[in-house]
Amino acid sequence: MSDSSPRTGGLRDMVVAAFFFSVMSLLVKLAGQRLAAQQVVLFRAAVALVLSWGLLRRSGMSPWGTLRGLLLLRGLLGFCALSCFFWALVHLPLAEASVIQYLNPVFTSLLAALLLGERLEWRAALSVLGSLSGLVLVLRPAFLFGGGVESLDPLASGVALAGAVFSAAAYTTVRRIGPAEHPLVIVFWFPLVATPLSLPMVLSVWQWPTPLEWVALLGVGVATQVAQVFMTRGLQKEPAARATAVSYLQVVFAFMWGVLLLGERPDTLTLVGASLIVGSTLLLLDWRKGRRVAAVGS
Repeated sequence: MSDSSPRTGGLRDMVVAAFFFSVMSLLVKLAGQRLAAQQVVLFRAAVALVLSWGLLRRSGMSPWGTLRGLLLLRGLLGFCALSCFFWALVHLPLAEASVIQYLNPVFTSLLAALLLGERLEWRAALSVLGSLSGLVLVLRPAFLFGGGVESLDPLASGVALAGAVFSAAAYTTVRRIGPAEHPLVIVFWFPLVATPLSLPMVLSVWQWPTPLEWVALLGVGVATQVAQVFMTRGLQKEPAARATAVSYLQVVFAFMWGVLLLGERPDTLTLVGASLIVGSTLLLLDWRKGRRVAAVGS
């Protein structure tokens, strides 16, 4: 087996995670048409808590881990990221919300360099610049584009950006934990923290779900559980910046769901901005000498 095999496996894990995160986003968008976003957060966390506990019991591992301070921090950061992202999904078009959220590799690469001492390669620096340029085209702030171009809602865009920053901090924490904890333990601590934190926020906005909404809520939990496991495995095998960059592929899936199922038609600036972000990701991925980007999916 070649030395690059673990990394190839890590990137493949992140591709699978991106697909299931896109399914989660679609289901959140559908459930959030009537239910409050924080109610969806609660169900997502509760389902993940049950599934994580079952997987840990089946494996015979202790769920409590050893680096409990870092595990708790990962849970807190993940809860903040999830709350922001779900709210943005409900208040922004699916593709645009996903594009903003999956700027988190930009922030992850910067945080990992600052806090973990990971070297910021020149390709990563170019990826940061390209991704931020793409973000400007997606957001189209009025102070740059004037009144002739429709901008995204500033509040929803700001919440989405906050979600991306919180996600990056959570991913950097996972990278800091590294192989010291099993992926199932790391995944378990996220809903363990998020469920009790989200419960009191839901009491004032509770609405009883319809049968179809129950299906969507259950699907949110299951899809996210699968995505979390694959994402954590990928982060443990790959440097933080490159591993989380693959999650940009969710942008492609989000455009697909939006066009096929939601009737959303992204405009030209959004498409160009998203293309810049995805192109920057492909640049970031092609770090290994003589290996094509397509090898990620092989």
